[in-house]
Amino acid sequence: MTPVPLLAVALLATALDQATKALALAGLTEGQPVPILPVLNLSLGFNTGASFGMLSGAMEGRPLVMAALTGAITLAFAAMALRATRRLEALGLAIAVGGSLGNIIDRLRQGAVTDFIDVTWRDWHWPAFNLADIAITTGAALVLLSLLPAFRKGQTDA
Repeated sequence: MTPVPLLAVALLATALDQATKALALAGLTEGQPVPILPVLNLSLGFNTGASFGMLSGAMEGRPLVMAALTGAITLAFAAMALRATRRLEALGLAIAVGGSLGNIIDRLRQGAVTDFIDVTWRDWHWPAFNLADIAITTGAALVLLSLLPAFRKGQTDA
């Protein structure tokens, strides 16, 4: 893929993430979950750490450090997307870059990432997440799929 479509994919992922977070910030109150399905709530929260709250204690009060670390990784993924030889790999990296940019914007704007999607099952509770996290996870899955022989056939000339 050429740089323009990759940039469009990344910007679309970022825009969707930021739009949904704006809706969550406008319509939800922290600590007051809104049930959607038996296994899904909308629940406003803020993450100062890495994915799923990892390192939140270590990064508390250090949003610029977290944004810088994430930014460096994001730049590496963007470079990898531009050099990818398989379309699926390039697409996955571009989607992940877009999600990462969405979380960086949050850290710079408010010092933490806005999370609002809350999945539960009986006594089990997954850490809250957002569309950026979904984009990053989806992008990683596409990159991994691009490595499988069944997906590598005919996937050159990104």
